[in-house]
Parts: sequence; C-alpha cells; structure tokens
Amino acid sequence: MSQIELKNVSVTFEQKRTTINAVKDVSLSIEKGEIFGIVGLSGAGKSTLVRTINGLQQPTTGEVTVSGVEINKANKSQLAQARKKIGFIFQNFNLINNRTIAQNIGFALTAGGYPEKQQPEKIDQLLALVGLQDRKANYPAQLSGGQKQRVGIARALANDPDILLCDEATSALDLETAEEIITILKDINERLHITIVFITHQLEVAKNLFDRVAVMENGELVEQTTAYKLFADPQSDMAKRLVNRFLDDELPDEVRFKLRKSNGRFLSLKYHGDDSLDPVITEIAGTAGVDISILQGRIEFIQSNAIGTLGIFITGEPQAINQAVRLFHEKVDGVEEDEQ
Repeated sequence: MSQIELKNVSVTFEQKRTTINAVKDVSLSIEKGEIFGIVGLSGAGKSTLVRTINGLQQPTTGEVTVSGVEINKANKSQLAQARKKIGFIFQNFNLINNRTIAQNIGFALTAGGYPEKQQPEKIDQLLALVGLQDRKANYPAQLSGGQKQRVGIARALANDPDILLCDEATSALDLETAEEIITILKDINERLHITIVFITHQLEVAKNLFDRVAVMENGELVEQTTAYKLFADPQSDMAKRLVNRFLDDELPDEVRFKLRKSNGRFLSLKYHGDDSLDPVITEIAGTAGVDISILQGRIEFIQSNAIGTLGIFITGEPQAINQAVRLFHEKVDGVEEDEQ
C-alpha cells in the first residue's frame, strides 16, 4: 500500500451563494520515500488538495489515507497522532519574530511533547541538518529569506516526521537561494528517507527536485508522470503550457523584426538524450538545399537525462524550405513553427 492515498477527493466551498469546486475528484498515490510534486497555476487547487493530507482541510467527498490512517474519518486523538508525523513547510516561513531561532524550534518540540531537558541537543541536531548551527541565538529579522526557510525546514523536522508537505516553499526566494533549499530537501530525503510532497508553480523546482509529478488545472488532476517525461513529452494542455514557458527562450524583439523582413521560416526544435542535432541539421540543409542558422539553444538535465531546445532559421527557395520543414518533423522529437 502507498504511504499516501487519495481516492476521488473533492473539496467544495460555499462562498456568497456561489459554489466553488476547489478540488474535483482527484485520485493519486504517493510512495514512501519519494519526492512527489504537484504543479499548476495559482488557483489550480494545489494547496487545498495538499491540506487534505494533514487534515487541515476536510474533503467534501472521497478518502484520504496516510500511513494506514483514514485522515478524513479520524477522531481528534487519531488526527493529532497522525499530524505529529507530518511536517509542514510554509511559503512565508511563519516564524515567531520575537523568539530566537532556537526558541522557534523549541516551540515545535514542546508542542510535540519532546522532553524539555533534551531539547537543546535536538535543536543543535536540527540546525546542523540545515547548516545553521551558529545562528540559534539570532532572531528571524536577523536572517535572510533563505535562512528563514532553513529554520522552517528544521522546525518541520522537529517531531521526526515521515512526511514533509511543502507549500510553495521556494516561491518567496530568488533562484539561487531556491536552489540551496532544493539541495537541502534532496539531502534530507536521501538521509532520512522522508516522503516529500511539494506544491509549486515553478518548473525550476520540478526539474531539480521531483521524482514524479501531478499537474492540476481548475481543481482537476490532468496529468501524472515522471519529472523527465513531464518535460520530454507533456500530454495535457496545461503541462504543455508550463513546459513550453519554461523551455522556450523568447527571441529579442530586434531579432524578430529582422526575421519578419526575411524570406524564411523559424523553427523551435526539441530533442531528447545526449545526441546533438548538428548532424541532422547538416543533413537536412544538404538534402533540401537550404541555409540553416542556429539562433539560440539550450540543454536541461532532468533526472540525469538531457532535453535540448534549439531555435533555427531556414532560408532558401520556398519549395526547398517546405521540404526542410517536413524533414525536421520526421527526424526531430518535437518541432514548432514560430510565426514571425
């Protein structure tokens, strides 16, 4: 049995005589020890869905089972015990500003029933996990955003949880700091074998962190796949929109202006694996009798597998250009034509 099972979960709110279907008939399974991502735009229902896992949000219909406990049917005592094994990391840190870092973590330890005499040693261990051993006497205002989120992670680990729920835990941070948080979470997952459920609208996180991923749109689960397949071969319209926005580099306006005045075609090529497209481009240019200019290129590594994108401009006789475009469609994993 999976560690987390959601079966036909729906969440409905009544607001000003209007029914809001925040989550619609979602089913998914999350295995012990994996890093599972839920992605989608704002308002997709991600946060509402994840809050059903720790019982902060009761589903209107459906079942939520965590480590064998039916969360939506649990009494107060059962729910309290289940929540002790589920840590939560917030987007905006939620630290107590007039308490030191050690006191913030101590508050979580006390709430979980951890013996007071043993707390200093435990606090040191938790802060060592996130690289903040020397900041325990500081107050939150004395820390950077990334350091505050590290404290948030340490606090979430206070009761030795089996599961970490992360609600947009990197969206308030700059890219470099977000990468540091991702590295810490991966290390914690590998060292402690904690299951991580991470919701985000940032595909940079999905690329670097997730094992598997679910895509949500308007409360519905529209796709479930591995992180690599999400980028290599998205199936749903929403996944395609998210991935294309992440992978595709916009051409500068001055380049677009020049291309519009040229008799040619611009193609965006997507390819998988470590093979370069250079031989294919050379072959098609020779076969069709066209000139091909490479305008931009990019390679991303997802789960140690390469996904490349390349922007090319084809010039020549109209018939030859059409032949080249046909050949690219035959020989390349993905081809999109950009209207200039």
